[in-house]
Amino acid sequence: MKRIKVIGVVVLVLLVVSAIFAGVSVQALSPTYEGESKLSKLSHETKVYYDSYGIPHIYADNEDDAFRTLGYVHAQDRLWQMELLRRIGTGRLSEVFGSKMLNTDKFFLSLGIDEATKQTVSELDLNSPTVRLSQAYLDGINQFIEEGPTPIEFYLTGIDKAPFQLEDIYNTVGYMAFSFAMAHKTDPLLTNIKDKLGVEYLKDLDLNVDPNTVWIKNHKEESKEALHNSIASSVTKALGALSLPLFEGSNSWVIAPEKTKKGKVIFANDPHIGFSQPAVWYEAHINTPNFEKYGYFMGGMPFPLLAHDRNLAYGMTMFENDDIDFFYEESHPTEKDKYRTKEGWSTYEKINKIIKIKDSTDFEFTYRKTVHGPILNGIADQVKGERPIAMWWMFTQHKNELMDALYGMTHARNKSEFQDALPKIHAPGLNIMYGDAEGNVAWWASAKIYKDANSAHTKFVLQDTSDLKDPERYLDFSENPQAINPPWNYVYSANNQPDSIAGMQYPGYYLPENRAKRIVGLLEAKNDWTIDDVKGMINDVVSSVNTSIITDLNGVVNREELSDAQISVLDKLLVWKGENNLDNIEPTVFHRWIYFFLKNTFVDELGEEMFDQFLSTHLLKRTIAPMAAKNESIWWDNIETQSVVEAKTQIVTESFVQAFEFLEGDLGADNGAWTWDKVHTLEHPHPIGQVEALRSFFNVGPFPVEGTREVINNMAFNYDGDGMHHVTAGPSTRRVIDFSDIENSMSILPTGQSGNPFSEHYDDQAEMYVKGEFRKMLMNEKEIKETSKSLLTFKPTE
Repeated sequence: MKRIKVIGVVVLVLLVVSAIFAGVSVQALSPTYEGESKLSKLSHETKVYYDSYGIPHIYADNEDDAFRTLGYVHAQDRLWQMELLRRIGTGRLSEVFGSKMLNTDKFFLSLGIDEATKQTVSELDLNSPTVRLSQAYLDGINQFIEEGPTPIEFYLTGIDKAPFQLEDIYNTVGYMAFSFAMAHKTDPLLTNIKDKLGVEYLKDLDLNVDPNTVWIKNHKEESKEALHNSIASSVTKALGALSLPLFEGSNSWVIAPEKTKKGKVIFANDPHIGFSQPAVWYEAHINTPNFEKYGYFMGGMPFPLLAHDRNLAYGMTMFENDDIDFFYEESHPTEKDKYRTKEGWSTYEKINKIIKIKDSTDFEFTYRKTVHGPILNGIADQVKGERPIAMWWMFTQHKNELMDALYGMTHARNKSEFQDALPKIHAPGLNIMYGDAEGNVAWWASAKIYKDANSAHTKFVLQDTSDLKDPERYLDFSENPQAINPPWNYVYSANNQPDSIAGMQYPGYYLPENRAKRIVGLLEAKNDWTIDDVKGMINDVVSSVNTSIITDLNGVVNREELSDAQISVLDKLLVWKGENNLDNIEPTVFHRWIYFFLKNTFVDELGEEMFDQFLSTHLLKRTIAPMAAKNESIWWDNIETQSVVEAKTQIVTESFVQAFEFLEGDLGADNGAWTWDKVHTLEHPHPIGQVEALRSFFNVGPFPVEGTREVINNMAFNYDGDGMHHVTAGPSTRRVIDFSDIENSMSILPTGQSGNPFSEHYDDQAEMYVKGEFRKMLMNEKEIKETSKSLLTFKPTE
């Protein structure tokens, strides 16, 4: 009976979509980009000019009207995305997708995002400008929910639309904060490696920072007067399967006037986020008599995370600092409801939750909580055994002022006002990048950073009762890494290790130097940068680190074990300049070789499950180049061959032969046909695109795409055994802002502005994106009005 029901649902879905394709109700489900409409609580008429890419340019008499209008137009293009984003942190995905999301919901509920949100909202000043504009934005969303067409995804999943509240904004922020974190993937894994294999196996994993790699340099501006297992691995997989945006890394650089041809700042930013459809950012241009901003908005959030105006521009990369710690708790030997603290025995707090499941009964569960945070045993399936493990997370442990920070950044008129807003960012840790029309360039690592006796060991599960809430352990914002108008005339960030100005190493999960090395090398070599130069640089696909890895591995290859065809391919790699273009064969061979090199090095000790977890961490990315350079390592010996002690040369040679044979079997005997376009592709997945019959309707792509892991045009993919490098994350936008010609600054989105599959702007930028092309971010009012494709006017209700 159940099988018949499933078949019936699929048939019904196909019939609905077929009817829609036949034109029965396409118009009714499409966004409205022109005409007139009434908008409640509007004080004056607002006009929305849509440009040729569907980006709204909102003209209003005041900010309240502008943000109310923004909420409406944002919702009509992205309501489905907003709906999913607000559900994650509150454990409500099972209501939409059924019991397969139960473990994910349990995990996010145990994080306490919903509880932290309730506390934050209860303490808000409802008359503050942050709340006032947030509420105006929500009013616009809710009017669209009441009056606008229901997105097709709501019909297909059977859920009802419901009004948005302030809590939804903060719950979305909570999900965003968690998606930045890497500790949940790394700390338990390293603890398991240490416990299973011993500390000697950790020495070659580069847990500490190599001082010979490229670090981000600090510079304080002179005063004007002086001149177990990966705990969240299943959660991450579940969210990835739903095509929800996961934050990965990012590039940004800001070039000072002294290094630009026209003597004005040029700003570049491309945050790296998991590809999804719709893409994460919604662009909107707001203009009132006293306020203007061209911004990039997340679904359900009223203030942009990336933005610019005529005076200043800002963006972000991920700081990658450590803001999650795990603690072993000690239960009382006889009273199991108690655990040890520094002050003595304390009682576990018990929290009861209910999860609603689509087409099933409600699921009730209870979890325990300590001063450090939730006990993950029984919540995260990967936590085995009875020894309680608690998770401490900066985001829920401290007052949340992130929305006030975003309001301050959005409304800052100069560098000083902008900087004043940044200390309110406690988590997630962000590198905030800044440039302005006055010639200032700056970078601030914005996060609440603690200095603790355990700082050198926070990548393991801690076994003491350190109280990380003790205020004297936190650094003042002035001690955070930062560079303001440095004498080298640029700032940048590529998620790499920052230098310290606090006499300590900031614990974190920084990415390797690959992108940073390329960025610094290009910036240092040139003093007459133009916007076209920067557009080329942001699409750069060259890796000097990968070619050095080839050199190191080639040094130990036993050529006597290679065939003539294999030697010919190896020789091609040796003259490779590190490009990752569609017609290159070298990246195809390189990444297969590296995959087998890693597998043959680590899998015998780690086992398949831990090896797969290792592949998903930043730690793995940091390990590749150093391991290729090492001659001696405990990891070279295959512990499964008792009578033989393998050396590096055997691992490297065997891995190259395996890579060659794999590619020969997969792509044919002609190695000249092993081009990168055959294996490196990008498809933008929609949650409902998982249904094969609906894939071509909801998903965008696939496209062969240039780039690779850890180049500036960072097209990331996971190493696995199938040899097809399906891109999972990359530039979520590419923005280049030139203060010598602000109205001709450029940008691109990965697919399109709208998340509605019936909109012409659902995928109209997708092919431009994979080609590395750009479009203007229009700011000139005359040009906007003369070139707009449509005008949507909102009038106050009478």
